[in-house]
Amino acid sequence: GKPKPRPGDLIEIFRIGYEHWAIYVEDDYVVHLASPSEEFEAGSITSVFSNRAVVKYSRLEDVLHGCSWKINNKLDGTYLPLPVDKIIQRTKMMINKIVQYSLIEGNCEHFVNDLRYGVPRSQQVEHALREGAKAAGAVISAVVDSIRPKPVTA
Repeated sequence: GKPKPRPGDLIEIFRIGYEHWAIYVEDDYVVHLASPSEEFEAGSITSVFSNRAVVKYSRLEDVLHGCSWKINNKLDGTYLPLPVDKIIQRTKMMINKIVQYSLIEGNCEHFVNDLRYGVPRSQQVEHALREGAKAAGAVISAVVDSIRPKPVTA
């Protein structure tokens, strides 16, 4: 046993190389972002190559594609979740809408956090940007060290 999700819970789905996010609505159904192209049911990864995504109402099992998942309301300690009825109302109003998609500013994690907390936030992106900044800093430091004059020793 896994605990059964409750309406308004965020579902983190572990895909290869990234996490896909959905919000639990009712009766084993979730709402999530998917590519507008019906040929691809891989979730938000195909939206990376587009600037649009469609809000889908799907069975959780159909969204998983065999991947593992967990309930992850990880921002509950940072933000107060909206009342459940409001989360569900806002979520259902989005079904079948086409929305702007951006890996950095508007991905599936931003989308579900906005529905639950009213705050579009993606810790996946924040982590990637932090790691990228660290890597860039290390490269700059190495370049500076390589061009800095070396002290002459006798």
